[in-house]
Amino acid sequence: MWRRSLQLQVVTSTLVISVIVVVVLGTFLSEQINRSVVQSSQRSSASEAFADRLQIADALAPEADDPGKPADSGKKGSANPLDDVMDIVTGSGENGSKKRYDVLILNETTPGQSRASGGVVPSNVPESLRHNVKKKTVGSIEKIKFAGESQPRLTYVVGGTVHVPSTGQNYEVYHFFPFTDEEGLLSNVRLAIVVVGLGLVLLLAAIAYLVARQVVTPVRLARQAAERLASGKLDERLKVRGEDDLARLANSFNEMAANLTLKIHQLEELSQVQRQFVSDVSHELRTPLTTVRMAADLLYDAREDFDPMASRSAELMQAQLERFESMLADLLEISRYDAGAATLDLDPVDVRDVVLRAIADSEALAERHTTRFELRLPNEPCMAEIDNRRVERILRNLLFNAIEHGEGRDIVVTVGADRDAVAVAVRDHGIGLKGGEDTMVFDRFWRADPSRARTIGGTGLGLAISREDATLHGGWLQAWGQPGEGSQFRLTLPRTAGADLKGSPLSLVPPEIEMRRTWRTAMTPVLLPASADGTGHDED
Repeated sequence: MWRRSLQLQVVTSTLVISVIVVVVLGTFLSEQINRSVVQSSQRSSASEAFADRLQIADALAPEADDPGKPADSGKKGSANPLDDVMDIVTGSGENGSKKRYDVLILNETTPGQSRASGGVVPSNVPESLRHNVKKKTVGSIEKIKFAGESQPRLTYVVGGTVHVPSTGQNYEVYHFFPFTDEEGLLSNVRLAIVVVGLGLVLLLAAIAYLVARQVVTPVRLARQAAERLASGKLDERLKVRGEDDLARLANSFNEMAANLTLKIHQLEELSQVQRQFVSDVSHELRTPLTTVRMAADLLYDAREDFDPMASRSAELMQAQLERFESMLADLLEISRYDAGAATLDLDPVDVRDVVLRAIADSEALAERHTTRFELRLPNEPCMAEIDNRRVERILRNLLFNAIEHGEGRDIVVTVGADRDAVAVAVRDHGIGLKGGEDTMVFDRFWRADPSRARTIGGTGLGLAISREDATLHGGWLQAWGQPGEGSQFRLTLPRTAGADLKGSPLSLVPPEIEMRRTWRTAMTPVLLPASADGTGHDED
């Protein structure tokens, strides 16, 4: 479906590219928003922490009018000034408002004097932060589990020092800013990006589907019209809508179809004229040929009364007339095939009997060429529904061809059969065929060697007619050959008329050639690792 549907390919490609783009852009936007929100919160938290440290320093310093008076003495009467400082910083006093962060104040001079708000304990301060806070104001984002809570919270911890010169006290001040609101905001932003990205991908896929549909539908209609045109419906045309590229494509297709229809009609008329001409000429030639044949027979019968030159001329004329009659008969047969008028006269026949009759007709020619036939026939009958006359003609043509090109060597004729088909193979050991000639040998008037004269007076149409006869039976006529190895022609016919062939009982390549190939493959040298004694093979 993927290979056949252009629309599916376009939509899928658009969908994949859209997903990639949306994921990249969404990740980039999420990171940018996350960075912006975090940095803004850090800056705001750092400012608040700095303001608190200033306030803490001011609250812990002695009053200006009485340098020897303790800090906050007389303000609220608290036993420890850190309590009042914590109330001021965290907004837990009478007029203060509860702030969003917690504070931890550690007294370096007097470690026991420490104060914290909320669930903060000194152990919540990261060691790395506490190590660096003595040098400068630092901050870090940590997962901190506060007292009384089951899950840690993402918290921004800002640490700094407060030094009170008049008292010599040093304080470490840590502010804990929870990022709960920021996490919620970023979670909503990520959800919005995912929803918008998914909607954008679906929208792009829908747009790609509609655009592809607008383009693919006319192309699909053109393809269907081309298939109908190729099947023989020459009146098939496309509807033209508008003036765009697809409309011009439809116009071009219609013009092509019209021109193609015209050319096909012209070729059909020309072919009909040619077939009619061959048929008429063949028929018209029969009358004068009959007269010439009668006169030639008289001259041939009286050749002994002529002088040697005239006698030889009568013999040559007789031989050429026989060849001319054979060629005329072949031309008439070819014209029937071209006109589609050839029919079969089917009968159940034992193919072995047909082979024997064809060999009997070829024995006289084989004796003149000092050629012998070697028959390999099965013991069981090879019954098949065939046209006896046409199959016998095929075998005669194959035998004559083998005699002509067999160089006087033996010709092997093999008959085979299985449940569905029968086959006859004619094997010669002559000059053979070159590469590609196994299909050209069935062309009309084709010769492997144009300079080679026909020794048995063939017309050059025998194998072409034989192939037409085999095709008319629904069978195969195939050739194999190698230079110097001879050739083999195999005729395969279905046992039942009209049945489809699935294979042949006989191999197209001669068995001895197959055995030779197998032997060569088996004898291919294999490099073995050397043995311990260096002889190249072990004892076993």
